[in-house]
Formats: sequence, C-alpha cells, structure tokens
Amino acid sequence: MIFNKIVVLRAARHGSDEFERRFWSGVDLNRLYEDANRRNDTLGMERIFQSGFAEFLKLRGRSGAELSDIMDGSRRAMRAAAQRELDELDSHTPFLATVGSVSPYVGLFGTVWGIMHAFIGLGNAGQATLSTVAPGIAEALIATAIGLFAAIPAVVAYNRFASDVDRMTSRFDTFMEEFSNILQRLATR
Repeated sequence: MIFNKIVVLRAARHGSDEFERRFWSGVDLNRLYEDANRRNDTLGMERIFQSGFAEFLKLRGRSGAELSDIMDGSRRAMRAAAQRELDELDSHTPFLATVGSVSPYVGLFGTVWGIMHAFIGLGNAGQATLSTVAPGIAEALIATAIGLFAAIPAVVAYNRFASDVDRMTSRFDTFMEEFSNILQRLATR
C-alpha cells in the first residue's frame, strides 16, 4: 500500500507540474480544454481546469447570464472536482494510521502471550534454567519486533502522505483562485 501511494502521489504531482507548465505558457484556454477532453487520463489540476472551464463555457453561453452566476458556477465545479481529486489522493491513508497505532499493541500482546507460555513451560519443567525460558522469551520478543516493523513505516508513510496531500490541496486552491481571476476577465470581455 505504501509503494502504491507513493506512485499515485508522484503521478499527481508530476501531472500537476506538467499541466501548470502548459497552462501558464500562454496557450489558448479553448485549445487546452479540447486537448484535455480528447484524453481520458486527466487528473489533478487538469481535471479541475476541465470542470471549471466546462461550466464556464456552459453558463457563458446562456443568454442573460450574470457574471456572478457564471463565476459561482465555475468555482463550484472546480471545488467539486478538487474534492474528488483530493479524496482519491487521500484514499487508504487512514489505514496506515490505523496500522501505525495498532501494530505495537498487537506485538505487545504477542510478547505477553509468549512470556506467559515461557513461564508455563518453566512451571512444567520444574527446574528454572535459562535454556528452559529462553526460547519462549525469544519468540515473544520476535512478536514485538514484528509489531514495530509494521508500525514504524506505517506512521512515517502516513505523515509523509498527509503532508503531500496538504501541499496538493494548497496548490489546487491557489490554482482555482488564479483560474477564477482569468475566467472573470474572460467573462467581462
């Protein structure tokens, strides 16, 4: 799951970088919109652009449409698209938080269980020696290590992915504001 999420977030970041380069290069918005519609693999910022511009064109084409209605409709369409994109980017991330918080306790339970069995074995053996207790305690410590082995990467990955999604949220918000300004200028022409 961690490696899959790395790939998804990297693709979103790369796709947004690529789209922003094309968007700010001065290319005609209609052409950019047509290019996006021809492809089925749009994501992230490009999908937000697509939704906002489609709604802008639809509302602008209506007779008697007021500027505020056009802009509100475009912003709502962009916000909805942005939320869908962020939901996709953030999917399965809470699972990592759960693994990170529960795994140490599962390992601890295994440790307690193993030590308990070691002492039961010691009681049955009748003689307290290190060789009698050591195998059970070693198994118990392995359970602790496995719990930590699952928890530590999950917590680190969760924090990293949450931070990456927050950065994408900021980028999307900034793009929507800048694009709204451009659409407002287009609407008043």
